[in-house]
Amino acid sequence: MNFLNTRTSWGRTILGATAALMVAVTAGCGAATSTSDSNAGNKDVAVGGQSFTTADAETAKFGSDAEAGQFPRTVAHANGTTEIPAKPQRVVVLDTGELDAVLSLGITPVGIPSTEGANSVPSYLADEVKDAKTVGTIQELNLEAIAALNPDLIIGSQLRADKLYSQLNQIAPTVFSIRPGFPWKENFLLAGESLGEETKAVSVLNDYQTKATALNEDVEGDPKISLLRFMPEKIRLYANKSLIGVILADAGFSRPENQNIDDLAAEISAENLADADADWLFYTSYGTPEATGEKAAVEGPLWGQLQAVKDEHAIRVNDDVWFLGLGPTGANQILDDLRGYLVK
Repeated sequence: MNFLNTRTSWGRTILGATAALMVAVTAGCGAATSTSDSNAGNKDVAVGGQSFTTADAETAKFGSDAEAGQFPRTVAHANGTTEIPAKPQRVVVLDTGELDAVLSLGITPVGIPSTEGANSVPSYLADEVKDAKTVGTIQELNLEAIAALNPDLIIGSQLRADKLYSQLNQIAPTVFSIRPGFPWKENFLLAGESLGEETKAVSVLNDYQTKATALNEDVEGDPKISLLRFMPEKIRLYANKSLIGVILADAGFSRPENQNIDDLAAEISAENLADADADWLFYTSYGTPEATGEKAAVEGPLWGQLQAVKDEHAIRVNDDVWFLGLGPTGANQILDDLRGYLVK
């Protein structure tokens, strides 16, 4: 895919406000002086929701009619339209995908959320945001902490904070994508439009696709690649509607039949680890291996029976990059990882 003409294909019709069930607000920033609850998102765009599978196509319609780099501009996004008077200098991001996106555009945010993974900030980005202030967790944002940073732009998503949009927009101009994850390229272009860095965003994605295509050309044969992630109380095989699923598709790699589905993931039990087998198996944990069941599985009797394990093609990868990156910097690191393992 070439992204050079992406802006011309974006929706030029400014979308009406679509956010539903917003939290009631009062005048002034006084409404934003608390920590949100963990139900602030939008279930319709979550896995299994009626708007999940179309999130990439719908996000591609968003953007701005402004000339590249010019402000003021109006940005159409998942929750309507937002006026951005000048190029943002103090940006707050509400998830790891937005964090990767703005850093990939050369902008260091002043406020970031923490995650519940093994690292509070994705390890591959941590050095770049040492001075950023924490604004709560991805699941529970601290609106008072966001307001205290005096941001001039907030970037988030309906999935995480739909019901908080009105309050956030009182603090600063706020732009929402539909959801993080598999629409990561569309989300990145939307961030570029919001920051006046649309030209750079298109260039970054073109370079990424060139790299993905070159990787496929250098891999011998057509290996099937399986993605296994251990999580507290669940084990997932990641499918096409995920960050890594999109990357594998962009690079032209095959997937096992049980993962070649238009969904985020398929869940399996510890007794069905054989379902994770393939020519190559990449696995990790969201949290510590002891807490997610990874340690028990890898040390158990079923693990050694997998053909990928026997062939030494079962590779533990960095969860922060492969599943929490959700942006072009993480995507490019995944391509580097794949090249290191697959290209002889």
